[in-house]
Amino acid sequence: MAVATSMQNREIAQKLREVALLLDEQGANRFRIQAYRTAADRLDHLAVPVSRMLQEQGTEGLQTLPGIGVSLARSIHTLVVTGRLPMLDRLRGQMDSIPLLTSIPGVGSALAHRLHEDLQIDTLEQLEMAAHDGRLADIEGVGPKKLQGIIDSLTARLGRLRRPLHTAGPASTGEPSVEELLDVDRDYRESSRTGTLQHIAPHRFNPGKEAWLPILHTHRGARHYTALFSNSALAHQLKKTRDWVILYYDDGQGESQCTVVTGRSAPFAGKRIIRGREADCASYYHSLASSPAVGDSESQA
Repeated sequence: MAVATSMQNREIAQKLREVALLLDEQGANRFRIQAYRTAADRLDHLAVPVSRMLQEQGTEGLQTLPGIGVSLARSIHTLVVTGRLPMLDRLRGQMDSIPLLTSIPGVGSALAHRLHEDLQIDTLEQLEMAAHDGRLADIEGVGPKKLQGIIDSLTARLGRLRRPLHTAGPASTGEPSVEELLDVDRDYRESSRTGTLQHIAPHRFNPGKEAWLPILHTHRGARHYTALFSNSALAHQLKKTRDWVILYYDDGQGESQCTVVTGRSAPFAGKRIIRGREADCASYYHSLASSPAVGDSESQA
């Protein structure tokens, strides 16, 4: 497994503590905060370099350390391999995935922007999933040779970090239900309107460094959620920065994300829908058809 950086244990621990600090400031679950602090303490007292452990044992080796589960092990691996932690960038307001995507040979700036805007790809793991499930092949300019080169580069970079590559759909991947996702989306938008959330200052499209972007940390069962309005170029262009909501969720096995938007045409006009899961949304709203009052609560005024 390739390890690309020379980041020392202390540096990694410092970044994990910064995650914990920002989660604390932004009102996240105290158990999640403590998990990052505990992991930082473990790495501070680790007798061997994390990079060597990953080289020899993969993320499974990290999981033998008390307090470090699958998700944290993957985050540490990402930090060691890429020098960056997408979650930390997000908490800082530095949500720019373009430099990370362009670090893969064959992915230039134009392609990276299309991947981010069209496929909502922010991480190398998400890029790998898209490369294997056919979405990347559908992008203009990605032929078979380039696709294979990207896959080979990701294999070398991610090594044993890779999660099982499911392509069947929500039922087989363990994705949260539409009802759960829309509940978090509603929670975020209502809390944003009432002004009860912490705000961060995104670095992109924010020359005045205004702390305008509300951030929500919450959980549903074992899943931890972070919710943010989209700060993408397309959201600004279409004036959807107060409509499109990005939900990041971690089930203990790694982080995923989805985007919730307001439908503009039938059968979803005025209703909140999850991009890429329109069929599931249709089934969900159909099940509510006999309860108009409940169904209306899912719509956005």
